[in-house]
Amino acid sequence: MPDASALSRAESLITSIPDYPKPGIVFRDITPLLTDAAALRTVVEALIEPFAGRFDAVAGVEARGFLLAGAAAIAANVGLMPIRKAGKLPRPAATMSYDLEYGSAQIEMHDDNAAGARVLLLDDVLATGGTLRAGRDLLEAVGSEVVGIATLLEIDGLGGRDVLGDDVHAVFRV
Repeated sequence: MPDASALSRAESLITSIPDYPKPGIVFRDITPLLTDAAALRTVVEALIEPFAGRFDAVAGVEARGFLLAGAAAIAANVGLMPIRKAGKLPRPAATMSYDLEYGSAQIEMHDDNAAGARVLLLDDVLATGGTLRAGRDLLEAVGSEVVGIATLLEIDGLGGRDVLGDDVHAVFRV
């Protein structure tokens, strides 16, 4: 696990934007963290460390989860399974619907390349848990074994951990 000072520095780069995308929502902007190579390396190591050696691929949820999952896949020397927003894939895909804290959505992934894979599922923020639950359900529907779920930031009090269970690793909590 990266040292506490490196993690604290990385966390300090996450910016809170009130009332975005609508009043009452606080958006957590991880862009400043992503632009800092040392901070990005620190959080990627922290995301994958509890699951080291247990996964063959990393799945990331579009869009910011892609960024973390791609870096994590390279760091762990495993493959990447992108989970996309609905309607973005050119060939047959499995689809899962879910609710957000401010609406609903669908995600998809190709259904012909995940059977039997041991997958670490990543996203940037755990809020209500809908996106990650849908990602887990989608991976399982196409035959993958989800060995764990990791998120950069967990927002306490929104029930996400209750939806997903205790097998969630969050690098930071607010």
